[in-house]
Amino acid sequence: MSYFMEIDLHDHTVDSARKLITDTLKNLPLDVREINIIHGYRQGTSLRNMIRNYSNSKIERKILGLNQGSTIFIIKKP
Repeated sequence: MSYFMEIDLHDHTVDSARKLITDTLKNLPLDVREINIIHGYRQGTSLRNMIRNYSNSKIERKILGLNQGSTIFIIKKP
């Protein structure tokens, strides 16, 4: 049983990161409620911007924390 999962997008392009996130959400276990997306920020902001603008019906809200290199997706309860 897992409440939390993490996805590291370092070394991904915007397109490959979007596909990874979409595929992960499509196959997400029912017990996962949070996904920490590590996108980094020192090598540019394109991944961060894509993640923060990304939308999916399974995402209830996003938390933009103090760490500029990650974004947390809160997943809707099934």
